[in-house]
Amino acid sequence: MQPPDNLNNPSGSPGDSGGVVCSQCGAPMPWGMRFCRACGNRLGEGSAEYTETVRFPNTTATGARVTSPYIPPQAAPIANQESGGYPYKRRRKLSGMTWVLIIIAIFFVLGGGYSALRKRVRNAPRISINLNRTYFGVNDFDSVDGGVTFDNVEPPGGPADKAGLVGGDIITSFDGHAVTDEDDFRDLLRATPIGKTVEVAYIRDGETKKTQLTTVSEAEFNDLQRAFRSRPEGRGYFGFEQSRTTKIADSQTKTYGVRLDYVETNRPADVFGLKEGDIITAWDDVPIRTSDELLSRVRRAVPRSTIVVTIIRGGQTMKIPVTMGRG
Repeated sequence: MQPPDNLNNPSGSPGDSGGVVCSQCGAPMPWGMRFCRACGNRLGEGSAEYTETVRFPNTTATGARVTSPYIPPQAAPIANQESGGYPYKRRRKLSGMTWVLIIIAIFFVLGGGYSALRKRVRNAPRISINLNRTYFGVNDFDSVDGGVTFDNVEPPGGPADKAGLVGGDIITSFDGHAVTDEDDFRDLLRATPIGKTVEVAYIRDGETKKTQLTTVSEAEFNDLQRAFRSRPEGRGYFGFEQSRTTKIADSQTKTYGVRLDYVETNRPADVFGLKEGDIITAWDDVPIRTSDELLSRVRRAVPRSTIVVTIIRGGQTMKIPVTMGRG
């Protein structure tokens, strides 16, 4: 049977935009198509090619105009189906076996990465940190020529306090190791077991001395601090200003102590005879070499107790008993 003529407009009207209907799939085709672009069926003799893309949205199988675009049947070639008037390709869904293979591949990749990470961590240099720090019992350390020093010992009953150290002492040796600076001394403390008794060499007033010191743990150190701060007796009060004192260290006259540059009126120091210019050298026989140590000794004194203060006034050494107030 001869295919219908799809080349010429049967109506003879140049403005007619109709076409023919494919005899195999029923899809409408525009004039001039030789092959159905939906199923590939030969339509007739025409100038257009099968692979040519021609949009023909508003016709039906009878050639009548409609208001919605034509959607070809699902049997049509995927490359030529349209959605909303635009060509599209149907998405391919992955099979279950494909997903299994993908998951296995991901598992092996992650396993290899984890093994490499563990190897790097295992081969990394170990950093030793002593979480159980040992405590010396002073406010802080400062590097000086010949070793390290500090401003005052704290808390009362701590290692440095029991060892007889006071603010201003210069530590030159710790447990048989020379101390050169603050970092060196802290390293020695970290390497010292808690509760170990060590020999400490220090310089005071130009003379080298030695003492025995037993380190404590952080917990013991904190317990001592809390016990002092919460003691029912309260803190002692003397009647001076720490910021208005001067450290005295005269090696020629061998005068070492803290000079009072201000004394509060009608306060214990004033009432019991201390004056501006007096140099306090000892507090109840404890050497005083820094203003921080003097303040620390004042605060730890029990209110209404009597403290013997050793002073130098006009070149003369004097001992003055002072009844402490409550701070």
